[in-house]
Amino acid sequence: MRKPLPEPWRVKVIEKVELLSREERERVLAEAGYSIFAIPSEAIFIDLLTDSGTSAMSDWQWAGIMQGDEAYAAARNFFHLKEVVEEVFGFPYFLPAHQGRAAESLFFSWLLRDGKGKMIPSNTHFDTARANIEVNGGICVDMVVDDIRNPHSELPFKGNMDLVKLRRFLETTPREDVPICMLTLTNNAGGGQPVSLANVKATSELCREFGVPLYIDACRFAENAWFIKQREEGQGQRSVAEIVREVFSHAEGFTMSAKKDGLVNIGGLFCTRDQDMINHLKERILVAEGFPTYGGLASRDLEAMARGLREVLDERYLAFRTGQVALFGEMLTERRVPILKPTGGHAVYLNAGGLLSHIPPHHLPGHSLIVELYREGGVRAAELGSAMQGNVNPDTGEMETLAAIELVRIAIPRRVYTNDHLEYVADVLGEIAQRKEELKGYRFTKHARTIPKSMRHFLAQFEEIR
Repeated sequence: MRKPLPEPWRVKVIEKVELLSREERERVLAEAGYSIFAIPSEAIFIDLLTDSGTSAMSDWQWAGIMQGDEAYAAARNFFHLKEVVEEVFGFPYFLPAHQGRAAESLFFSWLLRDGKGKMIPSNTHFDTARANIEVNGGICVDMVVDDIRNPHSELPFKGNMDLVKLRRFLETTPREDVPICMLTLTNNAGGGQPVSLANVKATSELCREFGVPLYIDACRFAENAWFIKQREEGQGQRSVAEIVREVFSHAEGFTMSAKKDGLVNIGGLFCTRDQDMINHLKERILVAEGFPTYGGLASRDLEAMARGLREVLDERYLAFRTGQVALFGEMLTERRVPILKPTGGHAVYLNAGGLLSHIPPHHLPGHSLIVELYREGGVRAAELGSAMQGNVNPDTGEMETLAAIELVRIAIPRRVYTNDHLEYVADVLGEIAQRKEELKGYRFTKHARTIPKSMRHFLAQFEEIR
């Protein structure tokens, strides 16, 4: 097994964690209604539920927090962030937001204000973007390349937009029904797979041909740029910063949760080249979040975000970050735990349907696996299968429409866990794989009825099928 370089940082502060006894973990699961989201964080030994907002900030970021200018309007930290946005992304207009879904809500509530049924194509919309589009009456259309559904495919850019499908869609759909097109970088719901620079360019050109603005979901923009540098012909000698600037030069704007590649615990951005749009959104954010120069954040958080957006471009960090995820994938493969290949930038995706083939998809094999992962090792992970994406009968709790593939996402927080932590997780999953036939399916006992299904799993409860 090829080992990456050690962490390019030193540890200065630690946080104690505790592994509860198996009996205590069984009690916690029952009290939580077998919902991983409802388990108190203090009862978690290793928390790999998400890489969003769970990063460890650097000493430079913490130093910036102490320099927060908490003036209500036009605080200096806003202008620091403005300088970084122009430098890193090349956008003249932006608004800060308290997280990505706030930026999405702001944008889509304005974009879809004129009526129902507007369609927004994407390589794959992630859950919060999908939810914000749907609650505003829009329709999400996913057009990722077919290789995304083949867990064994080693295509280096499995997150790409399928340009044939997109052209066909734009040729057959009235222009007034397509307000924008989106690209998600990396393709989170599709396994954390990157999008090539060539695909970004081609998507932009196709959108321009049909007069459709291209916007980017930019949560993991730096990881995507690193993969372009590593995997795409002709890009290896360029810096990540140069690649980032070129990627965003092909877009009219972007939404971003800075809780990922912004290396902060809270924060987001909306950026655009459209001055008229930004003026409208300033009025909306004033009502919903606060003055446009703070967007629901303390100024110290603006400073931490500004510094994180520069820090994430450090190629030593990115090499370790993606190398740690790849190493974890190799550990799982050695233990005969099936994963989606190649590994992405922020997570390893388990093929739960392949591992637990005796559990039919409508009995939620992915949810069964994350429950067992906590029961066996005190580890929390996320299901991205039918519990999240399928349709459930509200009366019986049974699934009626299923996800394309049953996945479990093991997301790696940035600069938080060591390779020893991940080896422990791999050992737990390896033990589960050896007795996989013992695992049983689950059904819903409770789920939210007034929010889009892509976010239903946050508030759901379950019971084991015996």
